[in-house]
Amino acid sequence: MSPDRRWLTKQYLVLGTIILLLAMVSGITHVLVAAFAEVDDMQLFTVILWGVAGGMAALMLIISVPAVILWFHRLEYVVEDDKIIIRKGILTKIQQNIPMAMVTDFRLRRTLYDRFLGIGSIQIQTAGQSTTATGYEGKLAGLLAWSELHEDLRRRIKRRGGDEPAGLDDSGDVRLILEELREIRHVLEASR
Repeated sequence: MSPDRRWLTKQYLVLGTIILLLAMVSGITHVLVAAFAEVDDMQLFTVILWGVAGGMAALMLIISVPAVILWFHRLEYVVEDDKIIIRKGILTKIQQNIPMAMVTDFRLRRTLYDRFLGIGSIQIQTAGQSTTATGYEGKLAGLLAWSELHEDLRRRIKRRGGDEPAGLDDSGDVRLILEELREIRHVLEASR
């Protein structure tokens, strides 16, 4: 599955909001300088201020629009029984495999733009695997059927063991953890 085209619209709306904020800051700066500062050549100041703001907006558009389009076309999600796969990337291709046995929770996230466009995102939390600041291993963004998928994924982890951390109730996973710990101990003892 891939994100809906509305995800692309959301990215354009976010970019438009940033450009609008840039224009507002430039306008407020212009008004404040005109009202309170003694500028020798106000016309030159106006041309420079709005030239810089316009140049920044144009640069953002030139860089962001193609990047967002490429990212959108290369973003793909696969939900299997034993794992969730997220494929993404423009220059560097990334395939992120998140084992269902390690998933502890799914968080539904809908921003203002998401609600306006009728899409949602599902963040995937795992047992101690995340390297991100948010604590979530992966994200399925721009989904139309976000509610149904969220409920289906939550049912899967409830069926697997309820609120206990994922994988700890499966004797196979515990054995794998013990084998890994023994291997680490062996390497540490050999390095002494």
